[in-house]
Amino acid sequence: MNSHRHSGMFIATLVLVVVGAVILLIGWPGPKQGAVRQFAEEPTLSVYMKDTEEKKDMPIEEYITGVVAGEMKPNWPLEAYAAQAILARSFTMEFISKGGTRALHGTDISTDHEEAQAYNASNITPIIRRAVEMTRGEVMTYKDQYVRAWFHSFSGGHTASAKEGLNFKEAEPPYIRSVKVKDNPYAPADVKEWHAVFPLTEVQKTLSKMNVNVGDIKEVKVEKKGKTGRATELRIVGTNGNEVVSAADFRVALDAMTMKSTLLSRVQVQGNNLTMVGSGFGHGVGLSQWDAHMLAKDGKKPEDIVKFFFKNIEIKKLWD
Repeated sequence: MNSHRHSGMFIATLVLVVVGAVILLIGWPGPKQGAVRQFAEEPTLSVYMKDTEEKKDMPIEEYITGVVAGEMKPNWPLEAYAAQAILARSFTMEFISKGGTRALHGTDISTDHEEAQAYNASNITPIIRRAVEMTRGEVMTYKDQYVRAWFHSFSGGHTASAKEGLNFKEAEPPYIRSVKVKDNPYAPADVKEWHAVFPLTEVQKTLSKMNVNVGDIKEVKVEKKGKTGRATELRIVGTNGNEVVSAADFRVALDAMTMKSTLLSRVQVQGNNLTMVGSGFGHGVGLSQWDAHMLAKDGKKPEDIVKFFFKNIEIKKLWD
């Protein structure tokens, strides 16, 4: 989104009249980056479609429906989908308010999960549509600002601060809550405890990408843990010395789908491999999807599920 700096210029909305219909475009400069605004009616997004490389305009609720279908597993409870819809909508508004994918694609947002959120229209079901509709227009806000709507697959029993789980460089967001979660009977075994083995050659390449060179790797150990027990620093010991790296950054650089979390119970070099054992799946910050599933099964409303994981937020309805 381009900023208008000329005095006296203020664009609240862009209104295009197309065959008699009024379409409100979200791509707007706004009075303040990240500030919440109300809409007279449902906005329309410009979306870069990764699979076809086309640019497509669609109502935001249609986009959110595809995101929920892309980010959550099938056959989940209605309220869990609805909580995810609030997060997806909140993420979208915060993301676009800060520029979206304008610089990359000339659009508000993209269906590339590495750029924004996962999107899978083919996975949309009637229950997902109902979940999105029941939270229509709802976003999380903090002091009239959009929030960073982080989420992950499974907390492992305790969600983390942004600094612990993500190695977040900015000040800790005041709305992020680190919360203990009761034992979850719905979470699958392979996220309650996971095992991973990485060839040391692969670890070596990962460290090189992180500008770390300690020679041949002899030992990897947890150097420091955060309040929830997640590794925040790893010490890499090699033939040419040793260095400390961020555990969260190392996980992303290595393979975040295989090194499922930084909630590690064992890290050990064995022969030509690095073995890890841990629990949880994802960075651990914000909403835990499998725990949202459990809370939905417990009868919690979508808004209550969201507020379990985020503190001091207000859920506002920005359009009807």
